[in-house]
Amino acid sequence: MSAGTYTPRPGAAPLPRMIAAQTALETRMLLRNGEQLLLTVIIPTLLLVLFSAVDIVDTGSGESVDFLTPGILALAVMSTAFTGQAIATGFERRYGVLKRLGASPLPRWALMTAKTLAVLVTEVLQVVLLTVIAFALGWSPHGNPFAVLLLLVLGTAAFSGLGLLMAGTLKAEATLAAANLVFLLLLVGGGVIVPLDKFPDAVQSVLGLLPIAALSDGLRDVLQHGAAMPWGDLGILAVWAVLGLGAAARFFRWE
Repeated sequence: MSAGTYTPRPGAAPLPRMIAAQTALETRMLLRNGEQLLLTVIIPTLLLVLFSAVDIVDTGSGESVDFLTPGILALAVMSTAFTGQAIATGFERRYGVLKRLGASPLPRWALMTAKTLAVLVTEVLQVVLLTVIAFALGWSPHGNPFAVLLLLVLGTAAFSGLGLLMAGTLKAEATLAAANLVFLLLLVGGGVIVPLDKFPDAVQSVLGLLPIAALSDGLRDVLQHGAAMPWGDLGILAVWAVLGLGAAARFFRWE
């Protein structure tokens, strides 16, 4: 046996391996959290099944499920990228988890990358589940899959930036209350279940600029009406993504 066979080799693991390990950990934490599952899986599923089966809200001509499914997909993105991530990151910041991870060999930008990847993994599971349920309810989608993917990615970026901004600037308890309140308000007034044209004209113009409304309407234009590329909604989401991520990077406090 040659000398030095068992000589320690101190040093950090390769960066891609560290990001992959942190992503797997973040994903497991998201999926094991009961409150997160309620927001990301149970509530969107119940809303889709309930409002598709019972004629509670006038969704216009056509099948209710064709109108509701794009909005529920948008709600799923918001629940994971914004509400769930804001609450989880806020309490990690309060308990000093972020501070300790920030002192580890994993760079801070890589930690945020891992959190974003965990959100994307969770969203893929959400979209698959909701799509299967929607098909079982008689959903008949149309349009360009690339446009749908682009809308979901930009929506995720927009909501992630806003969620991280909230988690990095407010106290954990305030983040918990504010994130859940915003979730409820946007569920009602973001065009998810109630069409925006049911609101007064003056209110519609304001609500249409919200990221949840842009994502819901964009997905609905593609999946229900077969639009090629909803550039207006994509533009709104892009602006929110730039503003949210930029503000989060500028004002996020690790302690």
